[in-house]
Amino acid sequence: MKLTLKMFHLIAALIVVSMILSACGAAATEAPATEAPATEAAGNEGAVGIVAWPGYIERGANDPAYDWVTAFEAETGCKVTVKDAATSDEMVQLMNSGEYDLVTASGDSSLRLVYGGSVQEIDVTKIPSYGTVDERLQNAPWHTVDKNGDGTPEHYGVPYQFGLNVLMYNTTVFPEPPTSWAVVFEPMDLPDGKPNKDRVQGYVGPIYIADAAVYLKAHKPELGITDPYELTEEQFQAALDLLKTQRTIAPKYWGDYLLQIEDFKNEGFAAAPSWPLQVNLLQADGQPIASVIPDEGATGWADTTMMSSKAPHPKCAYLWLEHSLDPKVQGDVAAWFGSNPSVPAGCTASELLTADGCKLNGFNDFDKIYFWKTPIAACGNGESNCVTYDRWTEEFTAIVGQ
Repeated sequence: MKLTLKMFHLIAALIVVSMILSACGAAATEAPATEAPATEAAGNEGAVGIVAWPGYIERGANDPAYDWVTAFEAETGCKVTVKDAATSDEMVQLMNSGEYDLVTASGDSSLRLVYGGSVQEIDVTKIPSYGTVDERLQNAPWHTVDKNGDGTPEHYGVPYQFGLNVLMYNTTVFPEPPTSWAVVFEPMDLPDGKPNKDRVQGYVGPIYIADAAVYLKAHKPELGITDPYELTEEQFQAALDLLKTQRTIAPKYWGDYLLQIEDFKNEGFAAAPSWPLQVNLLQADGQPIASVIPDEGATGWADTTMMSSKAPHPKCAYLWLEHSLDPKVQGDVAAWFGSNPSVPAGCTASELLTADGCKLNGFNDFDKIYFWKTPIAACGNGESNCVTYDRWTEEFTAIVGQ
């Protein structure tokens, strides 16, 4: 199956991990990347700096088949450099520095960047391919905001990829797929007859509180949780109590995907929330690993490429935003990362993704995903009594640090 070939491409990333990208480039034009040869380049800054999740911007250094940077540089003269970020909080810090042009922001950081003045409104008329973006994402609330209060939401980014936070598990421990997140939240014996204590993990970011809320939404309906990111004080405390219970059985909260891979290979972990990327890499390495979306549903991420309000290279940044929507680029990114393209045509434009790639990566599970977004005081019921992200950070840090 072609997907297996993709997985073997992915494992090369473990051998040569070099995510700070560099390239050669000359000056370039403002024309879309697909139209302007470098020999005619003139009028742009010749560089673009991007803060990105690991694996999101590849130039073929890890595997020659996965390269969506080299052609862009040749066509535009814009040299691409990348700064990897392991968490959304790190992305916010890096973008606040003003040193970078773009960031592939997840929903738990995008509103912070918008309301903090760190990113600027995007003129989608400068991005000819914007109309090809999945209609489910074009005006999503994590990047389309009426910040100026004129009644018309403004765009603050271009959708890049989306995916799920899956439940990854060891198939020797679970002969049958687990059906509930309970295996990582509640003390219990696993199917191999051994306790789950010290064999499960959580995710290191404060946004993981939402995963606890998703679980409680299904198992404690009396709490009245409707949105796992809009929690009243009572609902928030219930989620914290569940995480405190989890802390008694979970010795680690992963943040670095490579370290989680090593944990599952060498440290005897049996189950954890994860990304499809880790699942693919472990399977490519012959490990007894699979993943599932539990009955309660799952959180997920819809990442948006946003431009710094202090972008030093805005012309090249706009050229990259257009390039990022190329269907083959979209499909290749999805194949490498285990995500889904924000442009539906990406599902068939990439030989690396294969015809079944989008289905396997959850493209049709969109409605099952509780997409990350920044918790703010305004609740969906019109009131302003929800717990804000600063409290999420404070309380989560206290739990994980115990």
